[in-house]
Amino acid sequence: QVQLVESGGGSVQAGGSLRLSCAASGFTFATYCIAWFRQRSGQGREAVARISSDFNTDYLNAVIGRFTISRDNAKNTLYLDMNSLSSEDTAMYYCAAAWCSYGYWPPQEKYNYWGQGIQVTVSS
Repeated sequence: QVQLVESGGGSVQAGGSLRLSCAASGFTFATYCIAWFRQRSGQGREAVARISSDFNTDYLNAVIGRFTISRDNAKNTLYLDMNSLSSEDTAMYYCAAAWCSYGYWPPQEKYNYWGQGIQVTVSS
């Protein structure tokens, strides 16, 4: 069965760093576009960072220069390195996978597989 399991979340002080990991199984990980989404309380989910099967990346403007998405296909694992965290980064973070499309990033609706989410809380 398909599984995406996030880990590495928790509480951190403002200005600190966290690494989120997403362990994938049950599908051909290397051929998929993988992404991190987040959802703040009362808000919709937004794409934080995306990485294609060709290792192209795309970031939410608010995290450019602070977050880095990467993937290790040999380990079927997705990562999100987060630096200079602020309270605005407090959210539930989700790992998701979609069949890669040529020339454009898959819309949220195309992400077939989702993790359960993991909380990131940034305090001052």
